[in-house]
Amino acid sequence: MTARTDKIHSTTSAASSTPSTAIAPEIISRLTGTLPGSGPEASTAAPATGQQLATFRTSTADDVAAAFTAARTSQRAWAATSPRERAKPFLRLHDLVLANEGLIDIVQAETGKSRNSAFEETLDVAGLALYYGRHASKFLAPRKRAGAIPLATQTRELRQPKGVVGIISPWNYPLSLGVCDIIPALLAGNAVVHKPDTQTALTALRARELLVEAGLDPALWQIVVGEPATAGQPIIDHADHICFTGSTGAGRKIAEAAARRLIGCTLELGGKNPMLVLDDADLDKAAKGAARACFSTAGQLCLSTERLYIAGAIYDEFVPKLVAQTQALKLGKGAAFDYDIGTLTSQRQFDNVERHVADARDHGATVLAGGRPRPDLGPYFYEPTILEDVTPEMEVYANETFGPVVSLYRVDSDDEAVRLANDTEFGLNASVWTSSTARGRRVAEQIRCGTVNINEGYGSAYASNDAPMGGMKASGQGRRHGEHGILEYTELQTIASQHVVGFDPPAGVSTEQNATILAWTYRLMKLFRIK
Repeated sequence: MTARTDKIHSTTSAASSTPSTAIAPEIISRLTGTLPGSGPEASTAAPATGQQLATFRTSTADDVAAAFTAARTSQRAWAATSPRERAKPFLRLHDLVLANEGLIDIVQAETGKSRNSAFEETLDVAGLALYYGRHASKFLAPRKRAGAIPLATQTRELRQPKGVVGIISPWNYPLSLGVCDIIPALLAGNAVVHKPDTQTALTALRARELLVEAGLDPALWQIVVGEPATAGQPIIDHADHICFTGSTGAGRKIAEAAARRLIGCTLELGGKNPMLVLDDADLDKAAKGAARACFSTAGQLCLSTERLYIAGAIYDEFVPKLVAQTQALKLGKGAAFDYDIGTLTSQRQFDNVERHVADARDHGATVLAGGRPRPDLGPYFYEPTILEDVTPEMEVYANETFGPVVSLYRVDSDDEAVRLANDTEFGLNASVWTSSTARGRRVAEQIRCGTVNINEGYGSAYASNDAPMGGMKASGQGRRHGEHGILEYTELQTIASQHVVGFDPPAGVSTEQNATILAWTYRLMKLFRIK
């Protein structure tokens, strides 16, 4: 198939006419003034324009240590509070987040994503605050367990907070992938020391401000900023549990450091997420869904589709539909909902996308759409890009791009699609498109990913707050959301009390006789289905 990059240029050339989102200087000053930094200054810039956003002091190892000290002091009283009482600030947070347009402005300014993508983050936080606010007390409630000896042994399982949780969150979804981990960690009775990415520190600070307004003791959520070696490592050194979202390489280092301290870690890491379009799929819906799954937030979503496996019988009909949907996407910036995709967030991400696309071209890949930067819109804008004829020697084939790039592959059967989907070290998210839910589920169950969506790219599974979300293989360990997502931040404790009959022989009964009695007790337990 020949390249058709000329079509996308005209359809994505117009940027939003709305001025770029700006944050009032007094808001920036107020937020950065709460940072306890005594290290070197750091500055951030708006990705959409390159204009400076904020300057603040970074945190030193001593600052991190002080944050943990303050958090531990407050955590003890917080842990002694009932889960129902702990839930009250989070139920209020739900309303505050939905009513706060300024929070969306900050997310946009720091990430450069579209207004709708930033709005989705606020929905995510509000929804999860409501979900855990309503259900945390049930998840954390003591549970009766079968005792060793019926009636004589009474056993309960308790969930105790870990203590102080260290959370290291990324820049791409600063609300969803930061606050949505902080909510269950706090509700479980922990305090939190949080290191957001420096680029998105204002988002974290504003979210914390709202939760404090909702009634949270500010000492329970400490925020520090700085480079991983300076601020990140001290968090691992002091924390009772680590939650990290980021690259697989960094995740492995964190897991090793946590293992040395014998503490737990929850990791959501990289992905090379597949989408399978089966031969009975609704092609118009699949093409529209694929364009959104591949290119939302300029592909800077850990759940974004980067590999597209299309049944050979419908390949030639489906691909032009996908190209048309991609060409219809509008790049832009500003505080309006009149465009689909914003910018890449950093020079590093921009360079990675350019390198992957250039390497693919050099090795014979065909660009069906996009494939070029858009400096007329801003320093890091890049057109949504579709590649064909991608082969294993190309860097884009197996490595995560984390940008608006997808590779297309023709397959001859469901089995081949599943085999290729699983042929990766990653296992975060997948998508299956078919008119048969039963067929979709059969295929989905064979894919080694933590979440699989049928007739949707990623939203169905991720937005199901009652269901666990996380990765298999090199895409991470542990889960967020659902009961699992809050129990990750607790320690299991068993308390068993013995009554009337013990394990020692009663008076006048020999050890041998006692053994016989206990053996018959266990036989009766099996007979009467006890335990």
